Amino acid sequence: MSKHLFGLVVTPHGTAANNRGENEGNITTLQKLLWKGDVHTTVSAEAIRWAIRYYWQRTGKLVNREWVEDANDHKWNDEKWLPWTDPAGKGKGKDTFIDDDVLGFMLAEAGKAEANEDEAEEGKGKKKQRVKGTCNARRGALELTRAISLTPFTGDITFNAKSGEKGSTSLYGTEVHSTRYQYGFALTPQWLRERLRALDVVDAVVSLSEVAGNQSRFLFDFSPDAVIFRWTDDFAPRLLYGFQIDSDGGLSVPEIMRRVNSGDIDPAELVLGGSIADLEDGKGLKEKGASVHNGVKAAAEEVKRRMTTILEAS
Repeated sequence: MSKHLFGLVVTPHGTAANNRGENEGNITTLQKLLWKGDVHTTVSAEAIRWAIRYYWQRTGKLVNREWVEDANDHKWNDEKWLPWTDPAGKGKGKDTFIDDDVLGFMLAEAGKAEANEDEAEEGKGKKKQRVKGTCNARRGALELTRAISLTPFTGDITFNAKSGEKGSTSLYGTEVHSTRYQYGFALTPQWLRERLRALDVVDAVVSLSEVAGNQSRFLFDFSPDAVIFRWTDDFAPRLLYGFQIDSDGGLSVPEIMRRVNSGDIDPAELVLGGSIADLEDGKGLKEKGASVHNGVKAAAEEVKRRMTTILEAS
């Protein structure tokens, strides 16, 4: 049976603003959704994927979609994904880029008209035959949820002024949200061409810096304040969006505790790290048999050790 890695991350407290540079009139907005009856701000899974790819690039991993800071744009190192799509390509794990392997890709070719000699009429040109387009795609092995704020958005806006030409002044506002974000992920290493790249996913998750923002970036630390890993035979995560803020403003995971107590989650599959270790639920999960660490990096090393034991033997 294949093993699956699931994870739940909660960020430190920070101030989010200018997410993706979207605006409504003179107000730069944050993405929002209705969550459990309240308006919460959110960061897209695509933004988190971008940050993961950029982390790999900055740590020396070969990526296909490479960010060029000076050009403020991407460049492709292999626009045709030849190791995946060309029958003559080798197509083995080490011949592929890590972002193509883990995050997937899609190569779409438009349809075109070609001459058909068999249908040509005497004295006339060749008839055109429509050839359908093609699509070569690889589904990403790493699945990510949207990041959702732990606290509702109360509508905070800062107002600013910018001087223009001939003494004119432009007034604009920016939505801001002081909050934490939580998001989850899922990965089945056997879907990867190079299975040990699953360890690089763990490294990226615990080391993310800023996520989202556009030309006017905001710094919001997306490295975990607390993280819960689950290395399991179970197909279902059973822990997504499990963090809550308790009445004292601390972190709690009541739904995860309920599932552990009910037998839906084996606590021996859980590896926790970060601020949750010293909290009531962290101590409770440790008593149940979960591996609990004070640091997120220590938790990452523990789950990587468990993964390596299985992946190298398979």
